[in-house]
Amino acid sequence: MRIVMSALALALAVPVSAQTSVEVEDAPSVVVHADKPAPTFDKRIFGQFAEHLGSGIYSGIWVGRNSKIPNVDGYRKDVIDALKAIRVPVIRWPGGCFADEYHWREGIGPQAKRKVKINTHWGGVTENNAFGTHEFMNYSELVGAEPYVSGNLGSAPPYEMAEWVEYMTSPTGSSLAQERGANGRKTPWKLTMFGLGNELWGCGGDMKPEHAAALTRQYGSFVKLPGGQKLMKIASGANSGDLNWTEVMMRDAGDKIDGIGVHYYTIPGDWKAKGAATGFDENAWARTLAKTMRMESIITDHAKVMDKYDPAKRVALLVDEWGTWYDVEPGTNPGFLYQQNSLRDALVTSLNFDVFARHTDRLRGANIAQMVNVLQAMLLTDGARMVKTPTYWVFDMYKDYQDATVLPVDVQSDWYNKDEWTLRAVSASAVRDPRGVLHVGLTNVDPHRERTVTVRLDGVSGSAVQGRVLTAQAIDAHNTFEAPDVVKPVAFTGAVLASGVLTVTLPAKSVVMLDVR
Repeated sequence: MRIVMSALALALAVPVSAQTSVEVEDAPSVVVHADKPAPTFDKRIFGQFAEHLGSGIYSGIWVGRNSKIPNVDGYRKDVIDALKAIRVPVIRWPGGCFADEYHWREGIGPQAKRKVKINTHWGGVTENNAFGTHEFMNYSELVGAEPYVSGNLGSAPPYEMAEWVEYMTSPTGSSLAQERGANGRKTPWKLTMFGLGNELWGCGGDMKPEHAAALTRQYGSFVKLPGGQKLMKIASGANSGDLNWTEVMMRDAGDKIDGIGVHYYTIPGDWKAKGAATGFDENAWARTLAKTMRMESIITDHAKVMDKYDPAKRVALLVDEWGTWYDVEPGTNPGFLYQQNSLRDALVTSLNFDVFARHTDRLRGANIAQMVNVLQAMLLTDGARMVKTPTYWVFDMYKDYQDATVLPVDVQSDWYNKDEWTLRAVSASAVRDPRGVLHVGLTNVDPHRERTVTVRLDGVSGSAVQGRVLTAQAIDAHNTFEAPDVVKPVAFTGAVLASGVLTVTLPAKSVVMLDVR
């Protein structure tokens, strides 16, 4: 995953067919082509990820029915409410690396009798399996999200995966369905997404792509839903820019899958010294934002490989792990991957949403890593306290993109650069939601200078505009339990609409979402 491409090369990697942008001396401008709609922004692109890792599940989601922390049947109520507010559409579970050592039978039945084992991947802590299949599937229903279950292809036989799916979905009187009923759930759950292993090139089995593709065909053939139901079978995808992995998987197993993943993390430094989540300088700000733009070429290049074997684009590409990865917070367990979340992470999020909008013909799912208390989290918890991160607020600002029609944009922008790191100062995307409201997302990555941007609306006439802006005084501004509202959206008054043209004054280091009616 180490990034070696220069920042300028990354910035120039944006396909002109999706978004054109050239260096100009004049003020930045955006043209929104409402007369040339693109494929919808699949709501699954807003997916979340919850792995048995650190306090992501235990204390972050699950506190138990006897906890003094307000809960709904053992689930933290504050977290439920926060996730509902951003309309979380998908949750991926139980991993991650944890998935390919997970045996589902260890997580069903009376909680006190479940097998206790060691989480060998994340911190070497005790895993008591209190949060298992019933807890996750019920939680997904409670939040209103689709469950994306990752099966164990790395260390379990095919029948184990097949029986797990039957246990979750069978409406019959089979022994597995009866066992599910005896464990408290008579009616089957609705399972729509299933992962055939995770990172089979690494922690999922250290496999060669040919072997992984053969196992994907084999295991996938035994994963079956009751008649009339559809299940998206998702192959374990590539590590970042490993195009050969996608080539082999599509060539050898493309006819047996409905989706394939790719994982890419934005890391300011390298895997040995990733960089701090806060207290960083402007070079680290620019380096992080430039590196996150590699997502553009990763999606473009993998999509081209998929087009060779699937020109009709039946198989979806999913970025089912993405986000920032920094050094853990001082004094915390290195295996828990707990990091703070700053204004920089908010801009990483908006920039990625803009990239995703340019690829909705093939990209139909994504899962940020991770939902609570791990890596680029939506929420952080400490005992009974919870705080919403800047990343959470960008998800909130962009939530109307879910299942909205993408409107292509042309962007002209000057450049922002710091030392060797260069990227365009202004990024943009736009959608029309099912109500007919136009949403235009704008990001100014320059931490020093505001930008006045003209936004021309082609093919649509607007009569009113309102919006929200997310920014802060410091580039590493972040929310804490003591000060939870340092980085939070506020009403935006810097946009004027006249004769089909928006004139927008973007503050430095900001994300703005405009709603045009």
